[in-house]
Amino acid sequence: MNHETSTGPSALPDRGRHHGGNSGQQSPLQARAAFIQNWSWESVIRYNRGACARGRAQHGFNSETQETVKREWEEKQNKALLLAETLDFLKSCHRKAPFLFFNGNTFADISRRITTTIFAELPPTRLRELTSVIAHYVAGVLDYQSMEKTVNSLWQSSVSFKIGDRVKTLRETLQGTVIQILEDGKIQWQPDNSSQVLASLPESLLISN
Repeated sequence: MNHETSTGPSALPDRGRHHGGNSGQQSPLQARAAFIQNWSWESVIRYNRGACARGRAQHGFNSETQETVKREWEEKQNKALLLAETLDFLKSCHRKAPFLFFNGNTFADISRRITTTIFAELPPTRLRELTSVIAHYVAGVLDYQSMEKTVNSLWQSSVSFKIGDRVKTLRETLQGTVIQILEDGKIQWQPDNSSQVLASLPESLLISN
């Protein structure tokens, strides 16, 4: 059973070549496609059953919500929705809890599988961070604004860093200034309020506005 969405990177808007930001770029969250088209409700059930087996929990259905969520899923399955709308729908499915256990894991992991495919052209480091952020949003542990900001930053076009650029790590835990571009392509930069100099791959840094 193919659980991957048939919609790949071509469904996403062109990123352009804007230095360091999203000005003039459409957010990938505004891409429109039938992102859950290849996920039948039966495949969602199997996915939850597997999660329950791994977690040694009883697989079963919430009699109050399962039929409602199933009906909503089948209504939306073949509809072209914005990616943002699709993520909101997966989050709503989690909150309605159609299964006895592992609702969050089930729908968050489905969002991770879908976005891993459609953002496949991103460098691995950024892809892991982006899919993690989206899964955390669907699981209800991250608000929309924070998720949107991170997704847009990670989706920004690759930039040519230069000495003096302000940069930050993907998780925004450190910010600093580029001090040298090495021959192997790595970026030497100095975090704020630190004498330490770090060397990082370009895909592990973002321009800090």
